[in-house]
Amino acid sequence: MVAKEANFDGLVGPTHNYAGLSYGNVASKSNANSESNPKQAALQGLAKMKALSDLGLAQGVIPPQQRPDVKALRRLGFSGSDKNVLESTYRTAPHLLMAVSSASSMWTANAATVSPSADTSDNKIHFTPANLTNKFHRSIEPTTTGNILRAIFNNDDHFKHHLHLPDNEHFGDEGAANHTRFCRAFGEQGVEFFVFGKYAFDDSKRKPLKYPARQTLEASQAVARLHGLQANKTVFAQQNPDIIDQGVFHNDVIAVGSRNVLFYHEQAFLSTDRVKTDIQSAFGHQNFHFVEVKTEDVSVQDAVRSYLFNTQLIELPSGEMVIIAPTECQQNEAVYAYLSELVSSNGIISDVKYFDVKQSMQNGGGPACLRLRVVLNGQEYRAVNQNCLINDRTYPALCDWVKKHYRDKLKTEDLADPALLDESKIALDELTQLLSLGSIFPFQR
Repeated sequence: MVAKEANFDGLVGPTHNYAGLSYGNVASKSNANSESNPKQAALQGLAKMKALSDLGLAQGVIPPQQRPDVKALRRLGFSGSDKNVLESTYRTAPHLLMAVSSASSMWTANAATVSPSADTSDNKIHFTPANLTNKFHRSIEPTTTGNILRAIFNNDDHFKHHLHLPDNEHFGDEGAANHTRFCRAFGEQGVEFFVFGKYAFDDSKRKPLKYPARQTLEASQAVARLHGLQANKTVFAQQNPDIIDQGVFHNDVIAVGSRNVLFYHEQAFLSTDRVKTDIQSAFGHQNFHFVEVKTEDVSVQDAVRSYLFNTQLIELPSGEMVIIAPTECQQNEAVYAYLSELVSSNGIISDVKYFDVKQSMQNGGGPACLRLRVVLNGQEYRAVNQNCLINDRTYPALCDWVKKHYRDKLKTEDLADPALLDESKIALDELTQLLSLGSIFPFQR
Protein backbone atom coordinates (compact mmCIF):
# COMPACT_ATOMS: atom_id res chain seq x y z
CA MET A 1 0.00 0.00 0.00
CA VAL A 2 1.26 3.47 -0.87
CA ALA A 3 1.62 5.62 2.24
CA LYS A 4 -1.44 7.74 2.91
CA GLU A 5 -2.73 10.20 5.45
CA ALA A 6 -5.32 8.87 7.87
CA ASN A 7 -7.60 11.07 9.95
CA PHE A 8 -8.40 9.92 13.48
CA ASP A 9 -11.36 11.93 14.73
CA GLY A 10 -12.27 12.40 18.35
CA LEU A 11 -15.62 10.96 19.34
CA VAL A 12 -17.72 13.47 21.28
CA GLY A 13 -18.21 12.35 24.88
CA PRO A 14 -21.44 11.82 26.86
CA THR A 15 -20.86 14.98 28.93
CA HIS A 16 -20.63 17.35 25.93
CA ASN A 17 -21.74 20.72 27.30
CA TYR A 18 -21.33 24.46 26.78
CA ALA A 19 -19.50 25.78 29.80
CA GLY A 20 -17.58 28.53 27.99
CA LEU A 21 -14.27 27.38 29.48
CA SER A 22 -11.87 28.53 26.79
CA TYR A 23 -10.80 32.14 27.24
CA GLY A 24 -9.54 33.38 23.89
CA ASN A 25 -11.95 31.13 21.95
CA VAL A 26 -14.77 33.41 20.77
CA ALA A 27 -17.27 30.64 19.94
CA SER A 28 -16.70 28.86 23.23
CA LYS A 29 -17.36 31.97 25.30
CA SER A 30 -20.30 33.25 23.26
CA ASN A 31 -22.28 29.99 23.67
CA ALA A 32 -21.59 29.52 27.38
CA ASN A 33 -24.41 27.92 29.38
CA SER A 34 -26.46 27.01 26.31
CA GLU A 35 -28.21 23.65 26.33
CA SER A 36 -26.22 20.98 24.49
CA ASN A 37 -27.20 17.75 22.74
CA PRO A 38 -24.47 15.14 23.32
CA LYS A 39 -26.20 12.49 21.21
CA GLN A 40 -26.56 14.78 18.21
CA ALA A 41 -22.97 15.99 18.61
CA ALA A 42 -21.55 12.46 18.59
CA LEU A 43 -23.68 11.39 15.62
CA GLN A 44 -22.65 14.51 13.67
CA GLY A 45 -19.00 13.65 14.25
CA LEU A 46 -19.50 10.02 13.25
CA ALA A 47 -21.35 11.06 10.08
CA LYS A 48 -18.38 13.16 9.02
CA MET A 49 -16.01 10.26 9.70
CA LYS A 50 -18.08 7.86 7.63
CA ALA A 51 -18.40 10.35 4.77
CA LEU A 52 -14.63 10.73 4.56
CA SER A 53 -14.20 6.97 4.69
CA ASP A 54 -16.70 6.66 1.83
CA LEU A 55 -14.58 9.12 -0.16
CA GLY A 56 -11.77 6.57 -0.02
CA LEU A 57 -9.79 8.09 2.84
CA ALA A 58 -8.34 6.20 5.78
CA GLN A 59 -10.46 7.21 8.76
CA GLY A 60 -10.21 6.24 12.40
CA VAL A 61 -11.84 7.13 15.69
CA ILE A 62 -10.39 8.13 19.06
CA PRO A 63 -12.62 7.53 22.11
CA PRO A 64 -13.66 10.26 24.56
CA GLN A 65 -12.20 10.48 28.04
CA GLN A 66 -13.80 9.67 31.37
CA ARG A 67 -15.84 12.63 32.56
CA PRO A 68 -16.63 14.02 35.07
CA ASP A 69 -13.07 13.47 36.31
CA VAL A 70 -13.82 12.87 39.98
CA LYS A 71 -10.19 11.94 40.64
CA ALA A 72 -9.15 15.47 39.65
CA LEU A 73 -11.68 16.89 42.11
CA ARG A 74 -10.34 14.67 44.89
CA ARG A 75 -6.86 16.04 44.18
CA LEU A 76 -8.34 19.49 44.78
CA GLY A 77 -9.62 18.56 48.24
CA PHE A 78 -13.16 17.32 47.67
CA SER A 79 -13.92 14.09 49.52
CA GLY A 80 -16.57 11.52 50.31
CA SER A 81 -18.53 9.38 47.89
CA ASP A 82 -18.57 10.27 44.22
CA LYS A 83 -22.08 11.64 44.77
CA ASN A 84 -20.85 13.84 47.61
CA VAL A 85 -17.86 15.05 45.60
CA LEU A 86 -20.07 16.09 42.68
CA GLU A 87 -22.69 17.78 44.83
CA SER A 88 -20.12 19.58 46.99
CA THR A 89 -18.21 20.83 43.96
CA TYR A 90 -21.36 22.07 42.26
CA ARG A 91 -22.45 23.86 45.42
CA THR A 92 -19.11 25.51 46.31
CA ALA A 93 -17.08 25.62 43.10
CA PRO A 94 -19.33 25.02 40.06
CA HIS A 95 -16.62 26.27 37.68
CA LEU A 96 -14.46 23.31 38.72
CA LEU A 97 -17.24 20.82 38.07
CA MET A 98 -17.75 22.28 34.60
CA ALA A 99 -14.03 22.04 33.93
CA VAL A 100 -13.67 18.37 34.94
CA SER A 101 -16.82 17.51 32.96
CA SER A 102 -15.67 19.01 29.66
CA ALA A 103 -15.80 16.78 26.58
CA SER A 104 -12.92 18.77 25.07
CA SER A 105 -10.86 15.65 24.29
CA MET A 106 -13.07 15.34 21.19
CA TRP A 107 -10.80 17.96 19.58
CA THR A 108 -8.00 15.57 18.78
CA ALA A 109 -6.05 18.14 16.81
CA ASN A 110 -4.91 18.97 20.36
CA ALA A 111 -4.30 15.37 21.35
CA ALA A 112 -0.71 15.11 20.15
CA THR A 113 1.90 15.98 17.58
CA VAL A 114 2.60 13.15 15.14
CA SER A 115 5.64 12.73 12.89
CA PRO A 116 5.59 10.08 10.14
CA SER A 117 8.31 7.46 9.84
CA ALA A 118 9.63 9.08 6.66
CA ASP A 119 10.67 12.13 8.71
CA THR A 120 12.10 10.60 11.89
CA SER A 121 15.64 9.43 12.64
CA ASP A 122 14.58 5.90 13.63
CA ASN A 123 11.97 5.52 10.86
CA LYS A 124 9.13 5.07 13.32
CA ILE A 125 5.97 7.12 13.71
CA HIS A 126 6.39 9.34 16.79
CA PHE A 127 3.59 10.53 19.07
CA THR A 128 3.92 13.22 21.75
CA PRO A 129 0.69 13.99 23.63
CA ALA A 130 0.07 17.71 24.11
CA ASN A 131 0.31 18.92 27.70
CA LEU A 132 -2.37 21.64 27.18
CA THR A 133 -1.16 23.56 30.23
CA ASN A 134 -2.96 26.79 29.32
CA LYS A 135 -6.44 25.55 30.25
CA PHE A 136 -7.17 23.52 33.38
CA HIS A 137 -9.98 21.54 31.77
CA ARG A 138 -7.59 20.36 29.05
CA SER A 139 -4.52 19.92 31.23
CA ILE A 140 -6.13 16.84 32.82
CA GLU A 141 -6.19 15.02 29.46
CA PRO A 142 -2.56 14.11 28.52
CA THR A 143 -2.02 10.94 30.58
CA THR A 144 -5.20 9.29 29.33
CA THR A 145 -4.48 10.57 25.82
CA GLY A 146 -1.17 8.73 25.96
CA ASN A 147 -2.92 5.54 27.11
CA ILE A 148 -5.41 5.80 24.26
CA LEU A 149 -2.77 6.41 21.59
CA ARG A 150 -0.71 3.46 22.84
CA ALA A 151 -3.81 1.26 22.65
CA ILE A 152 -4.59 2.29 19.07
CA PHE A 153 -0.99 2.37 17.82
CA ASN A 154 0.28 -0.60 19.80
CA ASN A 155 3.32 -1.95 17.98
CA ASP A 156 6.86 -1.10 19.07
CA ASP A 157 8.27 -1.97 15.66
CA HIS A 158 6.40 0.90 14.04
CA PHE A 159 5.28 3.37 16.73
CA LYS A 160 7.20 5.40 19.30
CA HIS A 161 5.27 7.04 22.15
CA HIS A 162 6.68 9.88 24.24
CA LEU A 163 5.56 11.33 27.55
CA HIS A 164 3.96 14.76 27.21
CA LEU A 165 6.25 17.75 27.83
CA PRO A 166 6.71 19.13 31.37
CA ASP A 167 3.51 20.64 32.79
CA ASN A 168 4.74 24.21 32.71
CA GLU A 169 3.76 27.30 30.73
CA HIS A 170 7.31 27.57 29.35
CA PHE A 171 6.65 24.37 27.42
CA GLY A 172 2.99 24.97 26.65
CA ASP A 173 2.13 22.52 23.86
CA GLU A 174 -1.20 22.38 22.02
CA GLY A 175 -0.34 19.54 19.65
CA ALA A 176 -1.19 19.25 15.97
CA ALA A 177 -3.39 22.37 16.04
CA ASN A 178 -0.09 24.24 15.60
CA HIS A 179 1.67 21.67 13.40
CA THR A 180 1.45 20.93 9.68
CA ARG A 181 3.41 18.63 7.39
CA PHE A 182 4.24 19.30 3.75
CA CYS A 183 5.54 16.71 1.29
CA ARG A 184 5.64 15.73 -2.37
CA ALA A 185 4.15 12.33 -1.55
CA PHE A 186 3.02 11.13 1.88
CA GLY A 187 5.59 8.32 1.98
CA GLU A 188 8.55 10.61 1.22
CA GLN A 189 10.44 12.75 3.69
CA GLY A 190 8.55 15.97 4.25
CA VAL A 191 8.81 19.36 5.92
CA GLU A 192 7.36 19.73 9.41
CA PHE A 193 5.97 23.19 10.09
CA PHE A 194 5.57 24.32 13.71
CA VAL A 195 3.72 27.55 14.55
CA PHE A 196 4.17 29.10 17.99
CA GLY A 197 2.58 32.04 19.78
CA LYS A 198 5.42 33.28 21.95
CA TYR A 199 9.00 32.83 23.12
CA ALA A 200 8.91 31.44 26.66
CA PHE A 201 12.30 32.70 27.75
CA ASP A 202 12.60 36.03 25.94
CA ASP A 203 10.25 38.76 27.11
CA SER A 204 11.65 41.20 24.57
CA LYS A 205 9.90 39.38 21.73
CA ARG A 206 6.40 40.34 20.60
CA LYS A 207 3.48 38.47 22.11
CA PRO A 208 -0.29 39.00 22.31
CA LEU A 209 -1.59 41.58 24.78
CA LYS A 210 -5.19 40.41 25.33
CA TYR A 211 -5.40 36.64 24.96
CA PRO A 212 -2.79 34.04 25.93
CA ALA A 213 -0.37 32.51 23.45
CA ARG A 214 -0.79 28.81 24.16
CA GLN A 215 2.11 27.37 22.15
CA THR A 216 5.74 28.28 22.88
CA LEU A 217 8.69 28.06 20.54
CA GLU A 218 10.51 26.03 23.16
CA ALA A 219 7.74 23.41 23.23
CA SER A 220 7.79 23.07 19.44
CA GLN A 221 11.58 22.71 19.45
CA ALA A 222 11.38 20.03 22.14
CA VAL A 223 8.88 17.98 20.14
CA ALA A 224 11.08 18.25 17.05
CA ARG A 225 14.04 16.95 19.06
CA LEU A 226 12.04 14.09 20.57
CA HIS A 227 10.89 13.02 17.11
CA GLY A 228 14.39 13.11 15.63
CA LEU A 229 13.53 15.58 12.88
CA GLN A 230 16.19 17.00 10.56
CA ALA A 231 16.87 20.69 11.12
CA ASN A 232 16.84 21.50 7.40
CA LYS A 233 13.40 19.89 7.09
CA THR A 234 11.85 21.68 10.06
CA VAL A 235 10.39 25.20 10.00
CA PHE A 236 9.35 27.28 13.02
CA ALA A 237 7.14 30.33 12.52
CA GLN A 238 5.57 32.80 14.93
CA GLN A 239 1.86 33.40 14.79
CA ASN A 240 0.84 37.03 14.45
CA PRO A 241 0.20 38.26 18.03
CA ASP A 242 -2.51 40.62 16.77
CA ILE A 243 -4.35 37.63 15.32
CA ILE A 244 -4.30 35.83 18.66
CA ASP A 245 -5.85 38.91 20.25
CA GLN A 246 -8.67 38.69 17.68
CA GLY A 247 -9.64 35.21 18.87
CA VAL A 248 -7.28 33.01 16.83
CA PHE A 249 -6.20 30.76 19.67
CA HIS A 250 -4.47 28.14 17.46
CA ASN A 251 -2.81 28.29 14.06
CA ASP A 252 -5.44 25.92 12.65
CA VAL A 253 -8.01 28.71 13.09
CA ILE A 254 -6.16 30.89 10.58
CA ALA A 255 -4.21 28.45 8.33
CA VAL A 256 -4.38 24.88 7.06
CA GLY A 257 -1.95 22.92 4.92
CA SER A 258 -1.43 19.57 3.26
CA ARG A 259 1.09 18.09 0.84
CA ASN A 260 2.31 21.04 -1.25
CA VAL A 261 -0.36 23.59 -0.29
CA LEU A 262 -0.58 26.17 2.50
CA PHE A 263 -3.98 27.89 2.68
CA TYR A 264 -3.77 30.86 5.04
CA HIS A 265 -4.98 34.35 5.87
CA GLU A 266 -2.62 37.18 5.06
CA GLN A 267 -2.53 38.19 8.73
CA ALA A 268 -1.75 34.68 10.02
CA PHE A 269 1.98 35.02 10.60
CA LEU A 270 4.23 37.64 12.13
CA SER A 271 6.51 37.59 9.09
CA THR A 272 4.72 36.05 6.10
CA ASP A 273 7.56 36.59 3.61
CA ARG A 274 10.03 34.80 5.86
CA VAL A 275 7.57 31.93 6.44
CA LYS A 276 7.16 31.44 2.71
CA THR A 277 10.90 31.58 2.10
CA ASP A 278 11.67 29.10 4.88
CA ILE A 279 9.02 26.61 3.73
CA GLN A 280 10.07 26.81 0.10
CA SER A 281 13.74 26.39 1.03
CA ALA A 282 13.02 23.32 3.15
CA PHE A 283 10.62 21.88 0.58
CA GLY A 284 13.01 22.26 -2.35
CA HIS A 285 12.53 23.50 -5.88
CA GLN A 286 9.39 21.51 -6.58
CA ASN A 287 6.09 23.34 -6.96
CA PHE A 288 4.66 24.62 -3.69
CA HIS A 289 1.41 26.56 -3.58
CA PHE A 290 0.80 29.42 -1.16
CA VAL A 291 -2.91 30.24 -1.25
CA GLU A 292 -3.27 33.54 0.58
CA VAL A 293 -6.65 34.98 1.56
CA LYS A 294 -6.67 38.76 1.64
CA THR A 295 -8.38 40.70 4.41
CA GLU A 296 -10.39 42.61 1.81
CA ASP A 297 -11.91 39.31 0.68
CA VAL A 298 -12.43 37.70 4.10
CA SER A 299 -11.96 39.58 7.37
CA VAL A 300 -10.37 37.90 10.35
CA GLN A 301 -13.73 38.14 12.12
CA ASP A 302 -15.51 36.28 9.30
CA ALA A 303 -12.73 33.69 9.19
CA VAL A 304 -13.11 33.04 12.93
CA ARG A 305 -16.93 33.03 12.88
CA SER A 306 -17.11 30.58 9.98
CA TYR A 307 -13.91 28.64 10.76
CA LEU A 308 -12.82 29.01 7.15
CA PHE A 309 -9.35 27.77 8.02
CA ASN A 310 -10.38 25.22 10.63
CA THR A 311 -11.26 23.07 7.66
CA GLN A 312 -9.65 19.88 6.44
CA LEU A 313 -7.53 20.06 3.33
CA ILE A 314 -7.52 16.53 1.96
CA GLU A 315 -6.33 14.70 -1.11
CA LEU A 316 -8.82 12.24 -2.62
CA PRO A 317 -7.66 8.95 -4.16
CA SER A 318 -8.12 10.64 -7.56
CA GLY A 319 -5.42 13.15 -6.63
CA GLU A 320 -7.88 16.04 -6.30
CA MET A 321 -7.46 18.33 -3.32
CA VAL A 322 -10.69 19.37 -1.60
CA ILE A 323 -11.74 21.31 1.48
CA ILE A 324 -13.94 19.77 4.18
CA ALA A 325 -15.76 22.76 5.68
CA PRO A 326 -18.47 23.36 8.28
CA THR A 327 -21.85 24.54 7.02
CA GLU A 328 -21.12 27.86 8.75
CA CYS A 329 -18.86 28.63 5.76
CA GLN A 330 -21.90 28.31 3.50
CA GLN A 331 -23.89 30.64 5.70
CA ASN A 332 -21.28 33.40 5.77
CA GLU A 333 -21.74 35.47 2.62
CA ALA A 334 -18.12 36.64 2.27
CA VAL A 335 -16.64 33.22 3.02
CA TYR A 336 -18.99 31.34 0.70
CA ALA A 337 -18.28 33.80 -2.11
CA TYR A 338 -14.55 33.39 -1.59
CA LEU A 339 -14.67 29.59 -1.57
CA SER A 340 -16.88 29.49 -4.66
CA GLU A 341 -14.41 31.69 -6.52
CA LEU A 342 -11.46 29.68 -5.20
CA VAL A 343 -12.58 26.32 -6.58
CA SER A 344 -13.58 27.79 -9.92
CA SER A 345 -10.38 29.68 -10.57
CA ASN A 346 -7.19 28.55 -8.86
CA GLY A 347 -6.86 24.97 -10.15
CA ILE A 348 -5.27 23.76 -6.91
CA ILE A 349 -8.31 23.10 -4.73
CA SER A 350 -11.07 21.54 -6.81
CA ASP A 351 -14.06 21.37 -4.47
CA VAL A 352 -15.52 22.22 -1.07
CA LYS A 353 -17.66 19.68 0.80
CA TYR A 354 -19.79 21.06 3.62
CA PHE A 355 -20.64 19.19 6.83
CA ASP A 356 -22.91 19.95 9.74
CA VAL A 357 -20.81 19.87 12.92
CA LYS A 358 -22.75 22.62 14.66
CA GLN A 359 -22.60 21.05 18.11
CA SER A 360 -18.80 21.17 17.95
CA MET A 361 -18.70 24.58 16.27
CA GLN A 362 -20.77 26.16 19.05
CA ASN A 363 -18.15 25.01 21.52
CA GLY A 364 -15.29 26.43 19.45
CA GLY A 365 -14.09 23.53 17.29
CA GLY A 366 -14.52 22.91 13.56
CA PRO A 367 -13.67 19.95 11.30
CA ALA A 368 -9.91 20.38 11.69
CA CYS A 369 -10.16 20.47 15.48
CA LEU A 370 -11.87 17.09 15.43
CA ARG A 371 -9.08 15.17 13.70
CA LEU A 372 -5.53 13.99 14.29
CA ARG A 373 -3.59 13.28 11.09
CA VAL A 374 -1.37 10.18 10.96
CA VAL A 375 0.57 9.22 7.83
CA LEU A 376 0.80 5.44 7.50
CA ASN A 377 2.50 3.11 5.04
CA GLY A 378 1.12 -0.36 4.37
CA GLN A 379 2.82 -2.14 7.28
CA GLU A 380 2.00 0.66 9.69
CA TYR A 381 -1.64 0.74 8.61
CA ARG A 382 -1.96 -3.00 9.28
CA ALA A 383 -0.32 -2.51 12.70
CA VAL A 384 -3.03 -0.08 13.80
CA ASN A 385 -5.83 -1.42 16.00
CA GLN A 386 -8.24 -2.28 13.18
CA ASN A 387 -11.29 -1.95 15.41
CA CYS A 388 -10.61 1.79 15.59
CA LEU A 389 -10.98 2.27 11.83
CA ILE A 390 -14.28 3.52 10.44
CA ASN A 391 -15.95 1.22 7.91
CA ASP A 392 -19.29 -0.39 7.13
CA ARG A 393 -18.98 -2.59 10.22
CA THR A 394 -17.72 -0.19 12.87
CA TYR A 395 -19.77 2.88 11.88
CA PRO A 396 -23.26 1.44 12.56
CA ALA A 397 -21.98 -0.21 15.74
CA LEU A 398 -20.70 3.13 17.05
CA CYS A 399 -23.94 4.90 16.08
CA ASP A 400 -25.94 2.28 17.96
CA TRP A 401 -23.64 2.71 20.97
CA VAL A 402 -24.22 6.48 20.98
CA LYS A 403 -27.98 6.12 20.65
CA LYS A 404 -28.01 3.65 23.53
CA HIS A 405 -25.94 5.65 26.01
CA TYR A 406 -26.10 9.39 25.26
CA ARG A 407 -28.57 11.99 26.47
CA ASP A 408 -30.46 14.24 24.07
CA LYS A 409 -30.17 17.31 26.28
CA LEU A 410 -27.63 18.46 28.82
CA LYS A 411 -27.52 21.61 30.95
CA THR A 412 -24.66 22.67 33.19
CA GLU A 413 -26.62 21.74 36.33
CA ASP A 414 -26.96 18.18 35.01
CA LEU A 415 -23.21 17.71 35.50
CA ALA A 416 -23.82 17.31 39.23
CA ASP A 417 -26.12 14.35 38.61
CA PRO A 418 -24.28 11.21 39.84
CA ALA A 419 -26.34 9.19 37.36
CA LEU A 420 -24.51 10.96 34.53
CA LEU A 421 -21.18 9.78 35.94
CA ASP A 422 -22.46 6.19 36.12
CA GLU A 423 -23.92 6.42 32.62
CA SER A 424 -20.59 7.62 31.27
CA LYS A 425 -18.62 4.83 32.95
CA ILE A 426 -20.97 2.16 31.63
CA ALA A 427 -20.80 3.67 28.14
CA LEU A 428 -17.01 3.94 28.08
CA ASP A 429 -16.53 0.44 29.46
CA GLU A 430 -18.66 -0.90 26.63
CA LEU A 431 -16.80 1.26 24.11
CA THR A 432 -13.38 -0.07 25.11
CA GLN A 433 -14.68 -3.56 24.42
CA LEU A 434 -16.19 -2.49 21.11
CA LEU A 435 -12.87 -0.97 20.02
CA SER A 436 -10.66 -3.61 21.70
CA LEU A 437 -8.72 -0.98 23.63
CA GLY A 438 -8.25 -2.75 26.95
CA SER A 439 -8.36 -0.90 30.28
CA ILE A 440 -7.41 2.66 29.34
CA PHE A 441 -9.56 4.61 31.80
CA PRO A 442 -8.86 5.17 35.52
CA PHE A 443 -12.14 3.57 36.62
CA GLN A 444 -11.16 0.35 34.81
CA ARG A 445 -7.98 -0.09 36.83
